[in-house]
Amino acid sequence: MAQNGKDMTFYDHLEELRKRIFIVGAFFLVAMVIGLFLSPPLITYLQNIPEARDFPMNVFRLTDSFKLYMNFSFFIGVVLVFPIFLYQLWAFVSPGLVEKERKATLSYIPIATILFFLGLAFAYFILFPNVIHFLSELSERLNVTEQYGVNEYFSFLLRITIPFGFLFQLPVVVMFLTRLGLVTPMFLSSIRKYSYFALLVIAGFITPPDLVSHLMVTVPLFLLYEISIWISKISYKKVLKVEREMQERWGKEDHERMSNKQ
Repeated sequence: MAQNGKDMTFYDHLEELRKRIFIVGAFFLVAMVIGLFLSPPLITYLQNIPEARDFPMNVFRLTDSFKLYMNFSFFIGVVLVFPIFLYQLWAFVSPGLVEKERKATLSYIPIATILFFLGLAFAYFILFPNVIHFLSELSERLNVTEQYGVNEYFSFLLRITIPFGFLFQLPVVVMFLTRLGLVTPMFLSSIRKYSYFALLVIAGFITPPDLVSHLMVTVPLFLLYEISIWISKISYKKVLKVEREMQERWGKEDHERMSNKQ
C-alpha cells in the first residue's frame, strides 16, 4: 500500500491498524454511554409489544436487571458504531486502491448500514414472532407453565436479531472482496453447494428445531448468496474494465516515452 504517495512498511500498516482500532474503540465507548440513556425506554417499549405482553417476565437474580441494562447498552453501542467501523475499515484499505475504487468502495458504507438494519428488522418483525409462537405452542403441547426471566427473554431476542444484521452484509462483503480481486463470481458459483451447506448449519444454530422457522432463515440466506453472486459479476466486470483502461493508459505512456526518445 501507499499513503500520501509513499510506500508503507509492515510497521506502518500495524500503526495504521492500531489507529483505526483505537478510533472504533473510542466511538464504541461513547456509543455505549449513549446506550445507557437509551436502554430504559427501549426495554420499556419492547416489554409492551404484543409478543412480550403474553410472557410473565420475572427477575430471578439480583443482577438480572443490571445485566439486562448492560446488554442493551452494548447492543445499542454496536448498532451506533457500525457505520464508524465500516468507514475505518475503508480508510485502512483505501490507500491500496486506485481513485475509482476508493469512490466505489466508499459508497458501500451506506449500503452496508441499510442492509444491517434490514437484517435486524427481518429478524425482529418476521423471525422472532414466529420463533416465540413455536416455543409457546411447544410449551402448551408439553403442558408446562411458561415462566421466563426478563434477562433470558431479552438475551434470546438479541441473540436472534444481532446475527442477522451481520449476515445481511454478505452482498456488500462479496462486492468489496471482488473489487479487491480476492474473489470472483466464477469462484462463488463453484463453491455454491459448500456455501449452501454452511448457511444451513448457520440457520440451524440460530433457529429452534422447527422446519418452518428453519426455512424462514435458510431461504433468505440462499437468496442473499445468489444476490451476492450477481453483484460479484457486476463488480468483476467493472474491475476488468478498470484494468483494461489502466493497461491502455500505461501503453500510451510507454509509446509516448519511446517516441520522445527517438
